[in-house]
Amino acid sequence: MPRRKSTETATLDPEGGKIGEPVPKAVIDRSTASVGVPRQPDHGLGEELSALRLQIETLQQQIRDGARSVKRGAGKAVGQTEAAVKLYPASTLLLVAAVAAAFAYAGRRASLPRRRHQSALREVWDFYDTIRARI
Repeated sequence: MPRRKSTETATLDPEGGKIGEPVPKAVIDRSTASVGVPRQPDHGLGEELSALRLQIETLQQQIRDGARSVKRGAGKAVGQTEAAVKLYPASTLLLVAAVAAAFAYAGRRASLPRRRHQSALREVWDFYDTIRARI
């Protein structure tokens, strides 16, 4: 049986798709025994760019709204702190002194030599040496 050329093969694109184009399923034409990809409509680059610009504008607006809410929250926290200091000056002074003492104690403790950690490091090195000697 002679093979007949069909007009459908003219719609197939044997070279394949373009970069960034969605990959369709292949089309098998039984009458011509050819496999190809149907031609895809050209996607407008302008449409994609406008969609991306719209997404960027939406994200920028969300960031602006988030920054405004953070700024409002920080302003409320400052106002509440000022009110607490005005209402309770002695308690505030004691709290600040306690925090300063805690930082001073932590800084002094951090500056002390760490013999316990050094001995633990020596133990690890000794253990490593004994294992190395066995091998």
